[in-house]
Amino acid sequence: QVQLVESGGGLVQPGGSLRLSCAASGIIFSIYRMGWYRQAPGKQRESVALMSNSGTTDYADSVKGRFTISRDNAKNSVYLQMNSLKPEDTAVYYCYIYYSDYGPSRDYWGQGTQVTVSA
Repeated sequence: QVQLVESGGGLVQPGGSLRLSCAASGIIFSIYRMGWYRQAPGKQRESVALMSNSGTTDYADSVKGRFTISRDNAKNSVYLQMNSLKPEDTAVYYCYIYYSDYGPSRDYWGQGTQVTVSA
């Protein structure tokens, strides 16, 4: 079993900052990709920021220059620094990993943490 524990969400004013954290635990042999997805009300879940175990990053166009993903491989943890937040960033943010254990490599998402950007 794998667990993803997310933290750092909350309410922030436009222009403010938040930092999301996620720690993976359980039976994990290797994490190939970690990152964050989000889902706003009435919209599909979308990729926000992803990082491979080699450090390659991939950002959604809407967050480039404002969000920064980082990763601590020793702790199986991933972080998302969100600056210059906008109301349209309001969503539930889900931690994501693509990992391997005894079986085939697979995707896994956390339970989500709410981020609300509002005055």
